[in-house]
Amino acid sequence: MKKSIFTIITATVVSVSAFAQIPNAGFENWSAVGTYSVPDGWGTLNNTTTLAGIYTVTKATPGSPGASYMKITSKTIATSVVGGIAVSGVLDSTTMMPKSGFAFNQRPASLTGKNQYMIYGSSPGSLSVTLTRWDSGTNSRVIVASGNITHSPSAMAMAWTNFTIPLTYADGNNPDSCIIVLKASGSAPTNNDYLWVDNLAFSGVVTGIQNQESLISNVSVFPNPSAELINVNINLKSEQKVSLELIDMLGKVITVKDLGTLQGEAKQAINVSGITKGTYVVRIVTENGTEVRKIIIE
Repeated sequence: MKKSIFTIITATVVSVSAFAQIPNAGFENWSAVGTYSVPDGWGTLNNTTTLAGIYTVTKATPGSPGASYMKITSKTIATSVVGGIAVSGVLDSTTMMPKSGFAFNQRPASLTGKNQYMIYGSSPGSLSVTLTRWDSGTNSRVIVASGNITHSPSAMAMAWTNFTIPLTYADGNNPDSCIIVLKASGSAPTNNDYLWVDNLAFSGVVTGIQNQESLISNVSVFPNPSAELINVNINLKSEQKVSLELIDMLGKVITVKDLGTLQGEAKQAINVSGITKGTYVVRIVTENGTEVRKIIIE
């Protein structure tokens, strides 16, 4: 079978100070709003949950490093659990989706930081970053790069642990904005699931492009555009765990399909009927790499 070659991004390490645009990256600055406080530059649900006297994002001490860090906790309010979430920008408290991020025009290799976490149920929290740009030709936002970490439901970190989220680039242009989303729980939150975060920073910078053989080959996603089913065909050169993700232009994961451990040719379909029309990204995630493909749902 003819080997496919795909383009990957090479990165060289640069000073973290070159990426100082993350707002309140160490969570040292908080502002009082009535009876509660919020981390400067970050959107939370505190403005909504304050009606019940409960807050899902709070300031805690000491930081690592610094005086404070951000504590995100899923909380029971009345008869339901509200998932703890924080967004670097503006959060829509109704849709639980980010409305906007912060201005950012660099091409970092990864997002780093420190975290602690605990999941009491089966719906783990996550940390994600999405870089986008406005495309005047299509009058829509384009995902430049994205990265995500989802904690295992059975895992926990009771002490500060370093994390690194590699960014996968799907576009050769520079972004104009960035959204970082931090969640204590997944789609089915459990009371007191928590995620503590501190010391966010970008590291590395994209400096060039080179060709390199992928462990994922013959990737095809079709039809494009699609209204009902998206077919994903791949060939895996080694045995590895695989999952498929459908992601919107705000970086929200719409659908996740765990395909288990595969090797060789594999075919899978994603049902997109009923999903809002627009541009999305299909992300193929394996133990040894990630591939992304743009798709239009009409």
